[in-house]
Amino acid sequence: MKKIVLYFMLAFCFVLKATAQDDLLGDLAKEDSLKVKQNIATATFKSTRIINLQSVEMTGKGNLQFMISHRFGYLWKEGKGWTNVAQLFGLNSGFANTYLSFDYSFTDWLNTGFAATGNAQFETWAKFKLLKQQTGKKNIPVSVSWFSLMHWDASEGPSPDDLAWNRLSFMHQILIARKFSENFSLELIPSYVHYNYVPYGPNNTNNIFSLGIGGRMKLSHKTAITFEYTHQLNGYKNLIDETASAVNYKPDVLSLGYDWDTGGHIFQFFISSASTASNISQLSTNMNSFNKLGNYSIGFNLNRSYGIKKVVQTH
Repeated sequence: MKKIVLYFMLAFCFVLKATAQDDLLGDLAKEDSLKVKQNIATATFKSTRIINLQSVEMTGKGNLQFMISHRFGYLWKEGKGWTNVAQLFGLNSGFANTYLSFDYSFTDWLNTGFAATGNAQFETWAKFKLLKQQTGKKNIPVSVSWFSLMHWDASEGPSPDDLAWNRLSFMHQILIARKFSENFSLELIPSYVHYNYVPYGPNNTNNIFSLGIGGRMKLSHKTAITFEYTHQLNGYKNLIDETASAVNYKPDVLSLGYDWDTGGHIFQFFISSASTASNISQLSTNMNSFNKLGNYSIGFNLNRSYGIKKVVQTH
């Protein structure tokens, strides 16, 4: 009889313990469900560039990205007639600009890079992630990045006394983007370009400002349409170049692109009224009027990322 009572008491204690554990787990689950979830916007853009201009995106921490950006000749040169057809609308014209770059992300908020932009021109830069678009306990309506670039013209100078310091120019941009839905994103891009040296003459300036806008419309899981428009705000009329000739630049750049994510690479095919490879020349010394079809050229960006450092996820 004593054994029966003992077994009964043990069974009763076990049921009480199990019930208490169930109640505790239930309370924890309820408490967890009441917590506000933090939703951070991802893939606002698929690439680190929209087309020509930088996007708010950067490669993942510990990743090295290699990018080739190539621009062919003009679609249709005035006065060339059917020669333009023979040159395959710029694809076989013998004129091209190629941009080769490497960039690496040391952290989730810092990316640095180096590029050869053609014609003995080089660039180095840093991109900082300042804000991430998110909702939940913390609401931030936009993603914001800061981009700073230094450009060095290493081509042969007009004289042996040409100082290296005079060959430097700089660009600073604040990138403000919002992902409005899974299919549509927009970015605003105020830019500031500074030249250490400009030829002396009326209206020449060391400091040039521009304002750009870019967007992405997702077509499918792998493809999207992109666009860019930038307007130069000063420094483009009645200038004097190094040969003392008057020059007028065209302050608007218009571009339309198509993104294709293959899984291993990101291809970006585009048509643009900027034929140069560097953002500094695109935003300050563009020579092509966007309202003439012949001033456009076809190009592509090819991006490939490599995992250099293994990143350990912590929870």
